[in-house]
Amino acid sequence: MSEVPTHRLYIDGEWTDSTGDAWIEVVNPATEEAIGLIPEATKEDVVRAVRAARHAFDEGPWPSMPVRERARIMLRMAEIMERRTPELVDLNIADAGTIRLLAEMLQIGVPVAHFRDMAERIMPAFAWERPMPPTVVPGLGIGQGVLRREPFGVAALIPAYNFPFFLSVMKLAPALAAGCTTVLKPAPAAPLEALLLAEIAEEAGLPAGVLNIITGDIEAGRELTTNPMVDLVSFTGSDSVGRQVYEQAAGGIKKVVLELGGKSASIVCEDANLDKVLGEMLAGITVNTGQGCSLFTRTLVHRSRYDELVEKAVAALEHITVGDPADPGTAMGPLISAAQRDKVEKLVRTGEEEGARIVFGGRRPPALSRGYFFEPTLFTEVDNAMTIARTEFFGPVGAVIAFDDDDEAVRLANDNPYGLAGSVWAADPIRAHGIATRVRAGMVMVNGGGGGVTPHAAFGGYKQSGLGREWGEHGLDEFLQTKSITWPVASG
Repeated sequence: MSEVPTHRLYIDGEWTDSTGDAWIEVVNPATEEAIGLIPEATKEDVVRAVRAARHAFDEGPWPSMPVRERARIMLRMAEIMERRTPELVDLNIADAGTIRLLAEMLQIGVPVAHFRDMAERIMPAFAWERPMPPTVVPGLGIGQGVLRREPFGVAALIPAYNFPFFLSVMKLAPALAAGCTTVLKPAPAAPLEALLLAEIAEEAGLPAGVLNIITGDIEAGRELTTNPMVDLVSFTGSDSVGRQVYEQAAGGIKKVVLELGGKSASIVCEDANLDKVLGEMLAGITVNTGQGCSLFTRTLVHRSRYDELVEKAVAALEHITVGDPADPGTAMGPLISAAQRDKVEKLVRTGEEEGARIVFGGRRPPALSRGYFFEPTLFTEVDNAMTIARTEFFGPVGAVIAFDDDDEAVRLANDNPYGLAGSVWAADPIRAHGIATRVRAGMVMVNGGGGGVTPHAAFGGYKQSGLGREWGEHGLDEFLQTKSITWPVASG
């Protein structure tokens, strides 16, 4: 058996050992084999990283560097990401258990394209300084000025395990573009791709201290969110942990961007094309093994089409191949950990106990003795008040709920603590748009949407799905402060 590779922290432009001696084992979720050891960063390690970011912001060139120069370095980073994409894909498959097609397209391909777009198009076109028109105030005179956008400061970036590279890049791109300096703490379950970002930054010539990467778990995260030298916290994860992050950051009045959970609903009207609906419905269950906050895990379908859609879904699920994510023929891989699989199993049993009916799946695949696998699972006879209709599984489980008219569909969609995404399917696009405007969610797709991969869509939710927005101009805006500079034109 080969030796498990060990990794180091990246602080102030250098790879460095932790001051402690504790390690976290990184496990391939498909094989349950150790693929790496990462340091459990101590409080002293985190302080070192934050101090390096603070010095790089207060004394270094990055915040005051011309936008064009920052963009040049970021474009170099994008080129290196593109060159190392095969390596990143293989690492993602082993690190997060993602199937190969999803790793190539969404896990790696999309964030690299977004990173490039930030440097090529968004940064140069962004309104970094806008003039204020002269204003006459009777008795005082005439005044005017400019509104400047300036970097927020030191940003703590804390992504989740389900899309480890994607989420790291989607936080890092706007932070760097804004001129912030950063401390990135990847999720301990899938940290290896984030560590590769340090190598990319070094090769591209990113100044020391602008990107620091520490590994660890709860204590390292708490030190980041409470450290007085940190100005902004960007967190992606569960709503329960998001509340803790929010509370911890409140003591320092830090800005907080939270991208949390979801229980997104797809509304299927009586005249919808069910063959097209089916693709979205299956994706909500199987994409990344259901470990996606914006996946459509509740399908609300008009009662007249309910049985037909369920029949189509069950027939399609029969063809979903569960297994080795490295195999190009695999359609769904494992969950991230044994603990996550246990959580999914418990919620499935709860669904049965509350009266819902499993029409497909609901167990571990008998043929797979190793790995954290679970069958794609579909519930029918679901009431919107049931636990399985209100709780985020973060696993390959979908629920089908019937409705009788548009008003009831909207009520069911909105009757949930989350509000991340929504979907509407109807033959009449005007009707579908009208329904979409009534759904309380940050992102609503009509008849399949089209904004899922564009860098200019705003990603974020209502209610307990979080605060703020990510992606493109909206994500860049979160990392900027607004300053007014005014002067008199004439005095009264």
